[in-house]
Amino acid sequence: MVSSQAAAAATAVRSGTGKKEVKRRTKVHFYRPKTFQPPKQPKYSRKAAPSRTKLDKWRIIKYPLTTESAMKKIEDNNTLVFIVDLTANKRQIKDAVKDMYEIQCSKVNTLIRPDGAKKAYVRLTQDYDALDVANRIGII
Repeated sequence: MVSSQAAAAATAVRSGTGKKEVKRRTKVHFYRPKTFQPPKQPKYSRKAAPSRTKLDKWRIIKYPLTTESAMKKIEDNNTLVFIVDLTANKRQIKDAVKDMYEIQCSKVNTLIRPDGAKKAYVRLTQDYDALDVANRIGII
């Protein structure tokens, strides 16, 4: 009994136990298989200090415009006119005006002037008067 088991084991080792199955390829090209890439666990942080937001409210709004057309907008359309940072979007401009001057604005229109500066027309809500805000800011 034992000798027949040993003989069977010896033949299994010599010739192998199963048939090798050939993998059927369905594509012409060979792609290297994806291997496991563990998540990075650095020993120390690569930055000394966390980065601060570069576009704060003081950098977004550069200065208010005091031209005649800007004054006309203040009087007729309840709109303040500012020169703002080129990379600022309308939401950022709206939030910066709200934070700096404690006013609510209904909408913001922007354009880029031929000299490369961005101009923002900030329309105030009916609760605020642009003339009063302009006096408080120091435009007029």
